[in-house]
Amino acid sequence: MKNTALTILAGLVLSSSAMAGDAIDKAVASESRTAKYAARDNYRHPAATLKQFQVSADQTVVEIWPGGGWYTEILAPMLKESGTFYAAHFSEAAEHDYYKRSRANFEKKLAASPELYGNVKLTAFNPAGEQTMAPAGTVDRVLTFRNVHNWMGGENEQKAFDQFFEVLKPGGMLGVVEHRAKPGTSREDQMESGYVAQNYVVQLAQKAGFELVSTSEVNANAKDTADHPRGVWTLPPRLALGEEDREKYVAIGESDRMTLLFKKPE
Repeated sequence: MKNTALTILAGLVLSSSAMAGDAIDKAVASESRTAKYAARDNYRHPAATLKQFQVSADQTVVEIWPGGGWYTEILAPMLKESGTFYAAHFSEAAEHDYYKRSRANFEKKLAASPELYGNVKLTAFNPAGEQTMAPAGTVDRVLTFRNVHNWMGGENEQKAFDQFFEVLKPGGMLGVVEHRAKPGTSREDQMESGYVAQNYVVQLAQKAGFELVSTSEVNANAKDTADHPRGVWTLPPRLALGEEDREKYVAIGESDRMTLLFKKPE
């Protein structure tokens, strides 16, 4: 009898996982996505990444600093019916013009397609300030894509991870994708290059109270040596050197990235 119950439970878990995977695949394949965003799927691997982060359509999810909405175009429609999606963008009171423009453009994007983004909860994330992205202890997943290096300049990276821990439910998970530095890279070089050491990201999360659940190479790029003239911005999509050695950097592709999943203990 016990074995039968375990078999049924395992089947239910597998069924739930398959349903979550189907929802992710459908969202990634949607024709509503911006064509130039979808063209980067071979570098950013959204379906595999979200499956690695165990995201499902009925969860409460926070995306940190969504920028122009690359992942928002996938997550918001997927969570629209049964879940809750918080887009924790730059603050409306941000001092930098870039931050203001980015948030304003994101707001326009949401307003232009209410059928896709009408249920998005637009909040703010300030790593140096108080936690305002979502009510504390209410979130199933916090997701951050290529942001950790941005917080290091102001020495706010630990504060960021502490906020992630605060907003998650017990048992909730944090998914991190970040440009990956070579082991032993100095803090100064990490800040200058945009590449961050994987062991340092793990340390930040563990210091905040997280447990490491898994690491994945789904966003790895063995061609990336992480030592380019203008750091990670030398590579696509930025191509900071313009036409100089363009073919070389296009051939490398986008950066080598870590993909890490952490859990807030129950």
